[in-house]
Amino acid sequence: MKKIELKKGIYILPSLITCGNMTFGLLSIMASVEGRFITAAWTLVFALGCDILDGRIARLTHTTSEFGVQLDSLSDLVSFGIAPAMMIYMLALNAMGKVGIAIAILFVLCSALRLARFNVYAQQGAVFEYFVGLPTPASAGVCVSFVLSYELLGPAGFGLNFKTIPILMQTMPAFFKAMPVVMVALSFLMVSNVPYYSFKHMHFSRVKTIQLLTMLIVLVILIIVFPQNIFFIIFLVYALSGCVMFFPNLILKKGRKEAGDKAEPDGDEEEGLE
Repeated sequence: MKKIELKKGIYILPSLITCGNMTFGLLSIMASVEGRFITAAWTLVFALGCDILDGRIARLTHTTSEFGVQLDSLSDLVSFGIAPAMMIYMLALNAMGKVGIAIAILFVLCSALRLARFNVYAQQGAVFEYFVGLPTPASAGVCVSFVLSYELLGPAGFGLNFKTIPILMQTMPAFFKAMPVVMVALSFLMVSNVPYYSFKHMHFSRVKTIQLLTMLIVLVILIIVFPQNIFFIIFLVYALSGCVMFFPNLILKKGRKEAGDKAEPDGDEEEGLE
């Protein structure tokens, strides 16, 4: 009896953390409606933390289940689809009227489609070494880290006075004006076939581990000194990384295909002569 209860308790733990993810997402939506954008953004940071933890704990304890996958997707839709869309709409899109509403709805719908596609791949047993399309937590991370950095231009929330990167902060007003375009771009990236690096399949030799440890130490120091700005840079670079790798490769493949098509007639003539 004790073993059965222990097993049930282990299975419940990841689900509780996933519910925490959804709870933080709902709290973020409430804060956005009230215009407390710093609170809304930090709450989504906690949601991101829960999203990282629930999967890790489920894999470490070997308690992954179909129920957990579905609950995780529902939580992600709330926290990384609806919540960031509401936050950006209330902050930057509401002045655009119906266009702003349409952009926010597009972001939510693409988040739902991205998560549904992920679930279908999981049920089919498809295994990828990369993410197909921009993950919803990463797209939400761009929105969250932008809000945290942009709000530093005014009175910061929670009485925090973090240091900022001046060059980056000078671009924040321009990025604010470009948020409608950014939201549309993030929406389409989520449902695209653009590959994004998955950190779940990282394998390092001893030398690479030392290099990674050094990079992590430097990154942690930068995050401590410039927390909001560094998070913004990390999420933005990750969102752009897929495009940087995907489109040049697409152009190269197209060029090779065209070159192959041109070479085919010559090959047919040679076969005829034989």
